[in-house]
Amino acid sequence: MGGMSSGSAPTEQIYHVPWRMIKPSDPPVSTGLILYWLPTGAAELQKSSLLNSRMLSLYASQCITMGVVDSTTPIGQKLAAGEKLPVAVLATPDGTELGKAENQNGYLKVDQVEKLVETEMKKRENAVKEQLDSAKDKAKSGDSQKAIEEYRAVLEQKCLFPNKAKDAAKALKKLGVADVGQLFDAPVYDSAKSAQIERTMRAGLKAENTGNYPEALGFYSAAHRMDPADPVPLRYLGEVYRHETGQWDLARATFDEILAMPADPLSRAVAMHGLGKMTIHEGDFKKGLSLMEDSVQAYPLALAYRNLAVYWNSEGDAAKTGAYVHKALELDPTDPYNLIFAAAYMAGNGQGEEALKIARENESLLPASYNLAAIYAQTGQREKALSLLKRHFFEYERYEAVRSKEMMEARVDAVFISLKADPAFVALTSGADGKLDPNQSAFMHH
Repeated sequence: MGGMSSGSAPTEQIYHVPWRMIKPSDPPVSTGLILYWLPTGAAELQKSSLLNSRMLSLYASQCITMGVVDSTTPIGQKLAAGEKLPVAVLATPDGTELGKAENQNGYLKVDQVEKLVETEMKKRENAVKEQLDSAKDKAKSGDSQKAIEEYRAVLEQKCLFPNKAKDAAKALKKLGVADVGQLFDAPVYDSAKSAQIERTMRAGLKAENTGNYPEALGFYSAAHRMDPADPVPLRYLGEVYRHETGQWDLARATFDEILAMPADPLSRAVAMHGLGKMTIHEGDFKKGLSLMEDSVQAYPLALAYRNLAVYWNSEGDAAKTGAYVHKALELDPTDPYNLIFAAAYMAGNGQGEEALKIARENESLLPASYNLAAIYAQTGQREKALSLLKRHFFEYERYEAVRSKEMMEARVDAVFISLKADPAFVALTSGADGKLDPNQSAFMHH
């Protein structure tokens, strides 16, 4: 099922909050704070305003875990404590409740939840500021030992309060303490500037969705300059370089930058997935696989699960392949790209009729052309497979750097085994870049 294009569905929302299900079996969170969201059910999880927020997305870069909890679990019952759902609770890792946002007429709105977190952060920041003042007084009065202790306590809060930690580090250096570690700037939270960054990112996404990649890169770069501490513009930049323009050197540098900074779990997962894909294409399969596995550990992405399925399909491990296809579908059972991907898997497993039904229903989806071709190739429909592959290479892909990699993937892809010696297929993929080992079957499609 090889290449299996993920083709990602365009969405107008940029700042997806990295909510993840917290299960009773998960290892406990030990640092920062935890924002728990107890929704009314699956429908709310699909359409709530809590799904998109620049502020919450940035707080997720600053050691605030965004967790969705099922109210029927022990932790859910303790947090809800008889409250009417939906509800959001901010707590410390030891379970101390710091505040709660309650629904109004059955609705929990994102601004209520942002205010809950912001209020607590301001309160804590004031306490840290007092600690800094106290340390400064001690240093002035000559009690440098005590001053160092207090500055160090502030430094330890560098994830939640990066700017205050920088002040503490500067003071510690004056007192002769050199080992302050690496420090980063805090992101921009100012509402006017934040709105401007969001507008710029939306303009970038609009350009990207219409295939105007140079313009998209311009907007994303501008947003990155407005707030170098926000990982989201970098995430979008890296994906355009990797997936649209084929500038893998720039993609690598951008993803490495995300992994070197305090970044939210979703941005980290996208960076690891992108690095994993490129590493596999360049022939280091084990390292690429390991990056993919790290990606879904950081944050579960349907895209990464699909590419893990591709990997294990190429290794001939049907059980692992099926498990990852299932995980991708579980994350979003209605996403057409997930469905087409699963159909390409089904087509190779004797469920051709079901697969073809899905293919026919979604044939107009240009970004899914590669996987649609895979379905038709595996069900013996040569002409249809070739025309969709042609559509993928020459209508969907705009850049030669990407096209040559995709052609190579198709040549080594198990789903196109019936076409391998077909002169029309050989001619169609004649621009292949030759990076992957042709003896290795199936490789990763985006």
